[in-house]
Amino acid sequence: MKDQRIFVTKAFMPAKEEFLKYVEKIFSSRSLTNQGELARELEDRLAAYLKTPHVLACANGTLALMMGLRLAALGGKKVVTTPFTYVATLSAIMWEGCIPVFADIDPETLCLSPESLRECLKLHPDVAGVVPVHIFGNACDVQAIEAICREHGIVCLYDAAQTFGASYGGRSLLAYGDYSICSFHATKVFHAVEGGCLVVHSQEDKHQAVLLRAFGHLGDEHYSLGFNAKLSELHAAMGLCLLDKAADNIAKRKAVSALYDAALPKRGIQRPALRPGLVYNYAYYPVIFDSEEVLLRVRDALRRENIFPRRYFFPALNTLPYLPVRGQACPVAESVALRVLCLPLYGELEESIVEKIAAIIKSIV
Repeated sequence: MKDQRIFVTKAFMPAKEEFLKYVEKIFSSRSLTNQGELARELEDRLAAYLKTPHVLACANGTLALMMGLRLAALGGKKVVTTPFTYVATLSAIMWEGCIPVFADIDPETLCLSPESLRECLKLHPDVAGVVPVHIFGNACDVQAIEAICREHGIVCLYDAAQTFGASYGGRSLLAYGDYSICSFHATKVFHAVEGGCLVVHSQEDKHQAVLLRAFGHLGDEHYSLGFNAKLSELHAAMGLCLLDKAADNIAKRKAVSALYDAALPKRGIQRPALRPGLVYNYAYYPVIFDSEEVLLRVRDALRRENIFPRRYFFPALNTLPYLPVRGQACPVAESVALRVLCLPLYGELEESIVEKIAAIIKSIV
């Protein structure tokens, strides 16, 4: 085992021959980008899969989030988000000129706390939008958060980057909110190597998003300021290869997660609580230790065995030095960020490796 390097994930791949069939089509057409045939096909199939009529495939999830913020006219305004997420969430907010305001997380689900959001809005009545994150593919309290947003007349834009294949209340998590985005990065349960999507709920928003995605152009006419957020045909080809296989990949990850559940110690670690009614996608396998000191001992012991977990998500974003407004305390997120470690999880992970990881953790906690 010491000769084998085990990383936190391994990209899910199609058969080479299947991908090359699409590559042959691309070489024949010489259409590489600018909303080509494969990108359009992927969008149509994603809309059917997610049961959301207005899905726009994008170059990545970060650009999709920036587009959502732009559509919601949140530039220059205060936007509440969680400090416990990947830095891309904050990056998109700041690149759009928004002022990030942090609300703390629920200690059980690790998602944005509706109670903390309410307190945040008391302190910042000029907040214009909220970007909750369905962290680790777990569902936020969508009913409570959206009720608060309606009460205060503010926009709800979900960062659902980690949720592909997850559903709640019979709907894809991407169907909630005024807007939502997903990532199709190679680390996700469904990917296009790089890519993402923006989900909107009106034809007008879709029209504006189409312009935003392509420099504000439509044919030879230029209508508005925009991004270059188009998905290439090569990336769309990978997505088309993997879309119908996503459910099988999730099932395999579920089986590996069950091995961890059985093998890991019952004391000394915690697991995030999944929201009741969630159909989970097994995007990650996070464990929460009693202290950062224990986490570091576990991480270092695993590394000595060529096993490389990741500290998703560390540090808490409200502690970063380049924030426009510093000193926003989020004690739950700050504590969890020090103590959470994501263990290796992918469909082909052998049971013997899971048992080895569990044995190392047991020996320390």
